[in-house]
Amino acid sequence: MYDPRQLQVLVEVARSGTFTAAADALGYTQPAVSYQMRTLERAVGAPLTSRYGRRVRLTPVGAALARHAETVLATLRTAQNELASLVSEGGGQVRMSAFQSGCVGLVPSALARLRRTHPELEVVLTQTECAISHRLVLSGEVDLAVVCDLDDAENPPDPRLQRIPLLSDHRCVLLPADHPAANAASVSLDELAGERWILETVRTRFLAACREAGFTPRIAATSDDQLTIHSLVAHRIGLAIMNELGIAAHTHPQVVARPLRGWPTRHIYAMLWPDLLKSAQVSAMLSALGSAASALGLGAAVEVSGDSAQPDRDC
Repeated sequence: MYDPRQLQVLVEVARSGTFTAAADALGYTQPAVSYQMRTLERAVGAPLTSRYGRRVRLTPVGAALARHAETVLATLRTAQNELASLVSEGGGQVRMSAFQSGCVGLVPSALARLRRTHPELEVVLTQTECAISHRLVLSGEVDLAVVCDLDDAENPPDPRLQRIPLLSDHRCVLLPADHPAANAASVSLDELAGERWILETVRTRFLAACREAGFTPRIAATSDDQLTIHSLVAHRIGLAIMNELGIAAHTHPQVVARPLRGWPTRHIYAMLWPDLLKSAQVSAMLSALGSAASALGLGAAVEVSGDSAQPDRDC
């Protein structure tokens, strides 16, 4: 029988790539991590890592054990949550992560619903990028994550994780209310080629789309804060693009949003280890997220598949 603490060390070493980084993440000393790995190797009877410069990589045996370790640790977390629910009579804790517009446009409404049905349940929320949320779920640092479109060659979602569709939304252009295109039903990038733009830090997909439309955008400002972006557009500093989910939470009275033609639909879903569906706290959180997503009135939830359109990486 392998020690769960040693399995946790192995998973963290696999994630971080060094014993020192694993020690920092787990709150251990580096010698303690080395000791735990040596002890686990003796129990397995084979090397689990090999060195490549300053980093370590898992051997085939180590990689196989790490996959099983993630499943074992997820099951233990499910048991912990279930027992906590029984002991606390409706209380307990759920740890979740979500990307920016999810934190702005979806999660607050879900938490308000959860407070009415489970007032003693504590939610620990982390705002982070989708790819990081994926790793947090795998490592067990969060119980579930609200993410969008990870089904691509760069960030394929782990097939062991459960994905529960919540909603879909579209990319829009934010324009001053008196802009000539403000009354249009929708706009395309080539119609806005001469405009200045306020862009978020993550802009790869947008820049590629501009190149396809035959122009290089003039960048007036960069901001990842949605309130700042709305205010800059209202003051005619430039145009911006934003997904409907972020717009649903806040729109400046002097700003209008128009759908951007030719942009792929973004699919949003909850992601978690399947065993955590048995947790009363996690199930309550998922129910609240589903209700909040339905109330937004955006696109219907659909499962993301490998045959889907190219995902919108600028979440």
